[in-house]
Amino acid sequence: MKELLAKLGIAAAITVTALSGTTEYASAQGVDIYIGPGHHRPPPPDYYAPPPRYERRGCDPREAMDVARSYGLHRARVVDVTPRRVIVDGFGRRGPDTMMFANVRGCPLIGR
Repeated sequence: MKELLAKLGIAAAITVTALSGTTEYASAQGVDIYIGPGHHRPPPPDYYAPPPRYERRGCDPREAMDVARSYGLHRARVVDVTPRRVIVDGFGRRGPDTMMFANVRGCPLIGR
């Protein structure tokens, strides 16, 4: 009889231990009640504003001329603008020179 009660006590302890782990997960879901416009927190200040207008994303020809002048090109002028590059002609220390810039923001130099 004592052995039967001991086995039932151990089985009950194992059952209670196993069920206590599952009840924590089941009780983790809470009930939220909101009163008002339905936002959990107020939206950022520019949430309802229209999207910003983006400026031209490529290399501006004036910026390309400024970069060419900073590289030492005198009397720089834009010769051609394509979707991929901006070509600037001018005069370097050894005579006429041409510089090519990528037509992306910042006007990186791709050839001289």
